[in-house]
Amino acid sequence: MGSNPRAEAAQALEAALGHTFTDPDLLDRALTHPSLGDGARSVRHYEQLEFLGDRVLGLLAAEYLLATEPDAREGDMSPRLAALVNGKTCARVARKIGLGPALKLSPGETRTGGRDKDTILGDACEALIAAIYLDGGLAAARVFFEKYWSDEVAGIAERQAKDAKTLLQEWAQSHGLALPAYQVTGRTGPDHAPSFTVEVAIEGHAPGSATGRSRQDAEKAAAQTLLTRLEAPQ
Repeated sequence: MGSNPRAEAAQALEAALGHTFTDPDLLDRALTHPSLGDGARSVRHYEQLEFLGDRVLGLLAAEYLLATEPDAREGDMSPRLAALVNGKTCARVARKIGLGPALKLSPGETRTGGRDKDTILGDACEALIAAIYLDGGLAAARVFFEKYWSDEVAGIAERQAKDAKTLLQEWAQSHGLALPAYQVTGRTGPDHAPSFTVEVAIEGHAPGSATGRSRQDAEKAAAQTLLTRLEAPQ
């Protein structure tokens, strides 16, 4: 009998996870792309697991941020959370663990490079988190998160050393667009403790908005919010 590269990749993936599945069907389902079913209900693919995994990942990331940054303000944590759970981040983790070669795809998706598409890798990574959670509980999912998101957390810290407004400006310039435009859209609170809401816009894209204790803080937070969205896979 010949070798089965996809099955071998799935075995290597399970070893990389650090979690041996009690229910192997959960792992198989997490690796099955909806294109294989073509609408057939008999094929259990990862769509529902992806839905659950998105929530589990959000919980783990929020839990981690609260534990590591106990004095951070909500306005600071929200963009960091978004950066940890977005599709592009999940796709990077998926590549790191060798998820693409282990996927079950239709011939059409395989031909069009589905094993390396950010959207598919990101969705499958979320499904995988759900499978680990269902098989081993939150503790098992947490081990996976802490092992493979550590570089992402470090990357956020490195990026935050560079002002979000500067990063957004560089993004606009690299895409041949005019510089971001900032506008104060709201101000509440007493004079000694005001709260500012700022909107930032880039031509051709929906604006980003955020609130801060100063105009400068609000501008930085709005820039980070928009940047996170612009860098997410389409």
